[in-house]
Amino acid sequence: MDPTQLEAIDVHVHVETDAHGHLSLPDDFVEASSAYFGAEERLPTIDEIARYYRERRIGAVLFTVDIEAFTGHPALSNEEIAEAAARHPDVLLPFASIDPAKGRAGARRLERLITDHGVRGLKFHPSLQNFAPNDRSAYPLLEIAQEHGLPALFHTGQTGIGANMRGGGGVRLGLSDPMLLDEVAIDFPDLTIIMAHPSFPWQDEALAVATHKPNVHIDLSGWSPKYFPPQLVRYANSLLQDKVLFGSDYPLITPDRWMADFAELDIKEHVRPKILKDNAVRVLNLA
Repeated sequence: MDPTQLEAIDVHVHVETDAHGHLSLPDDFVEASSAYFGAEERLPTIDEIARYYRERRIGAVLFTVDIEAFTGHPALSNEEIAEAAARHPDVLLPFASIDPAKGRAGARRLERLITDHGVRGLKFHPSLQNFAPNDRSAYPLLEIAQEHGLPALFHTGQTGIGANMRGGGGVRLGLSDPMLLDEVAIDFPDLTIIMAHPSFPWQDEALAVATHKPNVHIDLSGWSPKYFPPQLVRYANSLLQDKVLFGSDYPLITPDRWMADFAELDIKEHVRPKILKDNAVRVLNLA
């Protein structure tokens, strides 16, 4: 990926189905989330994602979420995602997702994904993977990521997955409180941490952690910019202008919609390119 050929880099793009039609979520979660988000039933393939982003001259960080231990649902293949991304190196960068419950075996797999398949980072969803970021279960994976200089992206804040299901599908929202990442940032001071999404209802906590810990960043995915909390906009314009990243949450939110609304946001002109691309170039080690 050559950043000079791109207008922006989207650090938050989901792969929700594979070439065999297998989905990343169990059927009951898919049905509930489709109703909650009003999402279209057809999900794009990785080749379609690549075409979409190439047409817009936007780079995309791809990943799935491995929730096998919590749900029993087999995860999409990290290897297949990495191989598909390798067909489109001008616009796609693959991240891995490995359930922390897989322990040292998962860490060994991550090592192979990095060395043999070119994986460039790690994705976690604490609420769906049913772990607390500071409970040390993910530490074997984080040790590998820190050793290789790869970023770790954590979902933070509320999730629509499981919403309106009986008992919320067993999904515990509190596991995605960004304050839990404060301890992780201390234990892994050389690990680049990205907190995904405006962290409702813990936006102030996310801003506090990102301001205090030099290795912690925020991506702006999952919300239209017109709904961003005012304090998030204020910090993005000032103290965190070098630590805030463009992310869409595609296919849930398209880059087209996100960027159109971002253009109307009160962001300083010298900060816009940082958020859209420059900060991601540094965080993803693309320079």
